[in-house]
Formats: sequence, structure tokens, C-alpha cells
Amino acid sequence: MAAKATRRKTAAQRSLRLGLRGADVKALQQRLRSKGFNPGAADGIFGNATQAAVLAFQRSENLLADGVVGPRTLAALFGGKPAPLPDATAALDPISVSRMFPFTPVGNIKRNLPFVLEALKRAGLHDRLMVLMALATIRAETESFEPVAEGQSRFNTSPSGHPFDLYDNRADLGNRGEPDGGRYRGRGYVQLTGRHNYGKYGDKIGLGGKLLDEPDLACKPDVAGDLLAAFLGEREREIKEALLDQDFARARRLVNGGSHGLDRFVAAYRAGVEITAPSA
Repeated sequence: MAAKATRRKTAAQRSLRLGLRGADVKALQQRLRSKGFNPGAADGIFGNATQAAVLAFQRSENLLADGVVGPRTLAALFGGKPAPLPDATAALDPISVSRMFPFTPVGNIKRNLPFVLEALKRAGLHDRLMVLMALATIRAETESFEPVAEGQSRFNTSPSGHPFDLYDNRADLGNRGEPDGGRYRGRGYVQLTGRHNYGKYGDKIGLGGKLLDEPDLACKPDVAGDLLAAFLGEREREIKEALLDQDFARARRLVNGGSHGLDRFVAAYRAGVEITAPSA
């Protein structure tokens, strides 16, 4: 029992990845082998064989298969509640984030960034990948960094129709005809759209049917932050897989369903990677 506790404590000291060495790596290798995933020799060196065993274990457990033994993989291997993911929000402030939003007034970022970061932290999405995903999504959806309502365009309004008439009967959005198109048009940081989504994500953030009754609430910064976090959180693993593969088009499709704003998304994400890069 004492030996088992020691191994668990040792392995949980840090995230483990390719190239690291130490007693915690050896404990990891022994644990992988006991779980049926052969890492090769238990030599305390995180090499290619250990990484391959980690990847196989992660896929078996339906975890993000990134080959890194972080809090969630450690918990799956050794038991217990996962430690919180590393918090990337502390490294961000309005001035640094403005590098991701070069055409946006810094005042807008100062007003809205705290709502976004707090919502991500409440949702447990404060790790580097998801924070950058959230900010890049805002850049793509509403470059002003404000939770705005969608304007009319040729994609939502026909030449001779009333505003947002092309949304009115969109069954995929759960709309039921006029006036659902305009009533449930895109709003917030993530541009939540459609009766179905207003109902579903209103429930997720604790507003219940209130968001359906008062859809303009989605433009309040605190509500918009929670909606963004809920929407991204539902797709967390798929988003991370896409980002790790540098498949930005897929990451964007997971939110938008298409490629709208992809150039802004990629530019913001890459700038964010530089801002949050670990110091040497």
C-alpha cells in the first residue's frame, strides 16, 4: 500500500512528455505495463516507446491522445480526481491580448476580457489550448471583442424579404418560422444562433428558458462569456485534437460549421501561441 501511494505521489509531481527523465517517468512506465500497455524498459527515460504506450492508453480511455501525461491521464492511470489543468489565463492581459486583435480598440478588450477568462476558468477550460481557441474564436466571430448581435447579410436575409427571413425556417437551427430568424439570430462572443441553441445553452449555463424568452441576454458580457465556454466545452476534445494537428479549418468548423473568419482565427491563434509560449 505504501509503495503504491509513493508511486502515485511521484508520478503526479509534473506532467510527463517525450524527452523527460526521472523516477516519475519510471513509475509511469511501470504503471503503463501493469495496465497492459508495454512502454519497453522501465528505465526512467520518456522515449518513443513510452510515448507510444501513452498514446495507446489515452485512446483506450477516450482521452485526448497527445502523448503527454497531464492531470487527466495521470488520474486515469493512478486513480483519484484529476488535478486542475495548468491555468493559462494569468499570463494574459488586455495589452498582450491586443496583439491577437490588432484592429480592435484596447478599451473593448479591457472591458470584455475579464468576463471571458472568468467564464473559461469556471468551466475548467483555462488551459492554453482552450484559452487560445476561445480568443481566436472571438476574433473570427466578432473582431470588436464585444458580444454583439448579428447584422443582416445576403446569407440571412433575402433580397425582398424581411430581416433574417432566411433563418426563419431553418430546421437545423430548431427555428419554427417567422419571427424565429430575427429573434434567435447570432449573438454574443460565439454568435449563438437558432432557437435550439438558445434553449440548449441557456439550460447549460443555468438560465433555463429565460434565454429563449429574452434572447438579448446573450449580448450581456457575463452571459456571453458563459455561453462561449459552454459551447467550446462541449467540443473540447475534438477542438484540441484539431489544434494539435494544426488543422485550423477543422477547429473552426467545430464552432462555426464552415470557414467564415478562418483567416482571422488562424492569425489570432498563432499570435496567441507566441504570447503564451513558455520562457526558455
